Amino acid sequence: MSTDLTLTTPALLFPAISLLLLAYTNRFLTLANLIRDLHGRYRQDPQRHIRGQLNNLIYRIGLIRNMQVFGVASFAGCVLSMGALFAGQVIAGQWIFGASLLFLLASLFLSLRELWVSIDALKLQVQDLDRLDPKP
Repeated sequence: MSTDLTLTTPALLFPAISLLLLAYTNRFLTLANLIRDLHGRYRQDPQRHIRGQLNNLIYRIGLIRNMQVFGVASFAGCVLSMGALFAGQVIAGQWIFGASLLFLLASLFLSLRELWVSIDALKLQVQDLDRLDPKP
């Protein structure tokens, strides 16, 4: 079975990867602002739960950084794949494109992990409210 890979195939991922990187950047900026706010609150009134929230956010920032790294690697792989295909190196273009798909998959898995960590943090926040205001 032969798979034809043309210049347009890697180019199809450009918009998707660009949107992912934009979403990742927005997540990063939101968390960075939250970290700055919590840091200021913690300096004024050091509380253990604020420190825990900061640790969680730092971990999530690290995940987002890695999501972006793999997203950029995927984008670069698509560009390199197109270059190889343009130069007539079909086998190299196919392998590079395959690698870029794996990078994209890694980025998406990290995004899923960051989502789980985010949900766990929200659950802890709600549990804290339940402790303060017990249900009847």
